Amino acid sequence: MNPYHHDGSLGHWPEPGDDLASAHPPRRRMRRRAVIAATFLVTVGATAIIVDRVAASRAESRTAEAFQQGMGTPERPSVDIRGFPVLPQLASGTLRHVDITAQDIPARGTSRPLPVTRLSVGLDELQTSGEADEAHAQTVDATAFLSYEDVSDALGLEIAGDSEPNRVRAQLVLPFSGEVTVSTAIAAVGANRIAFTDVSVIDGHLPAAGQALLDKVLAEPIQMRNIPDGLHLRSVTATPSGLNTHLTGDQVTFRPGTSSA
Repeated sequence: MNPYHHDGSLGHWPEPGDDLASAHPPRRRMRRRAVIAATFLVTVGATAIIVDRVAASRAESRTAEAFQQGMGTPERPSVDIRGFPVLPQLASGTLRHVDITAQDIPARGTSRPLPVTRLSVGLDELQTSGEADEAHAQTVDATAFLSYEDVSDALGLEIAGDSEPNRVRAQLVLPFSGEVTVSTAIAAVGANRIAFTDVSVIDGHLPAAGQALLDKVLAEPIQMRNIPDGLHLRSVTATPSGLNTHLTGDQVTFRPGTSSA
């Protein structure tokens, strides 16, 4: 070490008692500080995640309540708010995407009530109001499943799957003729209705009286009831256990009294 300053004056040689450690902290102390800082950041991050998850859970509960009141389901649906973090979405009043699955949506006040056995809904840009019973989505993509048991109760005929694609079988029990099984095609038509067309007998004999009864039951399309206004039926597909329907809509509001009845 040079004992002279730049101006030529004599500097100071370090003495044995001088504390060099104070100028250069030991590496152990630096590591300790780094560990403390890292622990602090992890704790803050974990706390933020917990707070965000709690907020998401509360928002999911409110959304489930709004949907249950709007659709009249016996049990609250399952709700999953997508995206992290949720708190900024809640602060803006708009949730980017929400998935809802509900069971047993009733169809009240109709001559041929067709309940929705299961409804799975994906909502984009869901806006929540201060009221727990209202929510508004910019776009909605939904799948409604109708069990053959529910379809049979609505039509008054025993409906089952068919081996032919997009066809179902209907069974009638007629006096003097016994059991008759017919096959009919299914199709989505306007006003959220399902039509039965191209009826053909595949087992038994269908007399004129039976044909008249069948025409009366199947001639008029059956309408899906108690689904949110703004959802439109796009397609219907027969499966071994029931009918799968696809619905989409824009600017759909979920609130009591605004669903199709």
